[in-house]
Amino acid sequence: MKSNVYLVPSVLDEAATHTIPSYIIDAVKNCSVIFAENERTARRFLKSICREIVIDDYEWFTIHKAEEEQKQHFRQKITEGKNIAIISEAGCPGIADPGQILVEVAQQMNATVKPLVGPSSILLALMASGMSGQCFEFVGYLPIDMNERARVIKELETTSQKKNSTQVFIETPYRNNQMIETLFKICKPSTKICIASELTGTNEFIKTKTVADWKKEKTDFHKKPVIFLLMAG
Repeated sequence: MKSNVYLVPSVLDEAATHTIPSYIIDAVKNCSVIFAENERTARRFLKSICREIVIDDYEWFTIHKAEEEQKQHFRQKITEGKNIAIISEAGCPGIADPGQILVEVAQQMNATVKPLVGPSSILLALMASGMSGQCFEFVGYLPIDMNERARVIKELETTSQKKNSTQVFIETPYRNNQMIETLFKICKPSTKICIASELTGTNEFIKTKTVADWKKEKTDFHKKPVIFLLMAG
């Protein structure tokens, strides 16, 4: 029997279960194995979208840094013909979240990979930013070192100018305010910055302004989940 691998999106905000399409429940019910970034969070998520799901009926594996061990477990379950769900902590597996290495194995073993629709903070922020969705690049986390970070931000601004592209990146929530301060210091006044915070939540915030206009406002995004977008003016 051929294995199906379902890429199951999770909520960005625990209260936003309405962002999860109902067909995801059917997909999870069709599985017998779950690989989760965080088993405790994934269990709570599944119960929040469907109380009928019997959590302990599944074989659970945690996606962590012991990649070879996880890949071996994953290969074994595909060989057994099991249907597998991959669930990340928030958003879509493999998109700025663990899961890619397992999907790579699934492709190599000719399993059927089924990506499922759900919230992606990167795409939601891009859609709402008013910046180019024709040409964009997600670059993940920027360097922590201040000098290195400043250099990379200048490079992103230059790339955006040359390609007329949107540069998308993230930061650890407790360093958001330092990131914003650096952006406003390094970037040209005409460069546009979008700050997209707490997406799908009750306090969702998405605003795009030039650096010059942002400097006129007080900003505080300490410890909030944020996606940053930059487009040179």
